[in-house]
Amino acid sequence: MLALFPLMSIGILGKKLGMSQFFDDHGRAIPVTLIEAGPCRITQLKTSETDGYSAVQIGFGGTREKLINKPAKGHLSKSGEDYLRHLREYRVADLAGLELGASVTVGSFEAGQKVDVSGDSMGRGFSGYQKRHGFSRGPMSHGSKNHREPGSTGAGTTPGRIYPGKRMAGRYGGKQITTRGLTVLKVDSERNLLVVKGSVPGKPGALLNIRPAKRFGLNPAKGGK
Repeated sequence: MLALFPLMSIGILGKKLGMSQFFDDHGRAIPVTLIEAGPCRITQLKTSETDGYSAVQIGFGGTREKLINKPAKGHLSKSGEDYLRHLREYRVADLAGLELGASVTVGSFEAGQKVDVSGDSMGRGFSGYQKRHGFSRGPMSHGSKNHREPGSTGAGTTPGRIYPGKRMAGRYGGKQITTRGLTVLKVDSERNLLVVKGSVPGKPGALLNIRPAKRFGLNPAKGGK
């Protein structure tokens, strides 16, 4: 039931392997990120008649049966026998040529293409004002009581309050961010590898969502507009 074909209108899920360097034709060293992308399985096709919109759901990353609940087992069994850990959905304008259970591979990308890569940034735990927001320090001389404190956090009225959004100490990192407009330098279909110029979010082993860049191409979810 599996089939291989280019799916330029949707993205692919992958795992960050780490950073390296790539030498171009002029001998210049370019920092790159190695991504193990796919193969992903199409686990669901949503249509306007049944769901109100058109979309493709893909799955990536095998897992043990004991870690999958019964509803997920029933859902995944419609497209294949393997249990998948991660699911993502992509809106499309047309489902023509798409088949339930088909494979999405790195062959749907090509060198020179622009992509957007999303993932969870590195978590740094509870961090202070300087590390989290880049605040300047206070005087470091003897007698100063404002080395790394924030200063004023609000008006001194009665009653006073701190306005929402005030930059303060707290949890830093561990949020989903997107790096846009990265260039694909190389596609290795045999090893399911994407070589992307620059850095992407997360640590080695982090889950990534790679999709064609909206800024540099057509938006398939809006019919190419």
